[in-house]
Amino acid sequence: MEFIAGLANGFLSLFQAGAATFTGWVTGIIPLVVVLMTAVNSLIKLIGEDRVNGIAKASTKYAITRYTVLPVLAVIFLANPMCYTFGRFVDSKYKPAFYDAAVSFVHPVTGLFPHANGGELFVYMGIAAGVSQLGLPLGDLAVRYFFVGVVVILLRGIVTEKIYLHMLKSDGKNG
Repeated sequence: MEFIAGLANGFLSLFQAGAATFTGWVTGIIPLVVVLMTAVNSLIKLIGEDRVNGIAKASTKYAITRYTVLPVLAVIFLANPMCYTFGRFVDSKYKPAFYDAAVSFVHPVTGLFPHANGGELFVYMGIAAGVSQLGLPLGDLAVRYFFVGVVVILLRGIVTEKIYLHMLKSDGKNG
């Protein structure tokens, strides 16, 4: 009888822990995400959508900006999954590499811009909880995460571009 009661209490405590986590999000991360989304949308309106689009188009000229500046702007300003629409500024032969870079950046950006990908917050918050328990600052983690992400998307974009252009060439199509 005591065993069954222990199982029941353990089962219930699982849901209590989930409720406590949810309450923390409702009073912490959810308002933060809403405020950040509002700020980013306001910034776009202040700068002007045409100017933001012009900056995006100009950033496609060189591989280094095509796979760093453009995906970073797309993810920060439009968030996941709308960030992929910035691919419209990229020539068709570079679209697969742009997509690879953008999709690879939606996780590293969450430390500084949690509005960019709410689904990835679970992963980041888990890592952040461990870092906090060690007494280390979260700001350092977020900044390092961001910059390592930029390096990774640049490398992924260039490698994917090379592979895709090679595949086009071997199929007899021009890149």
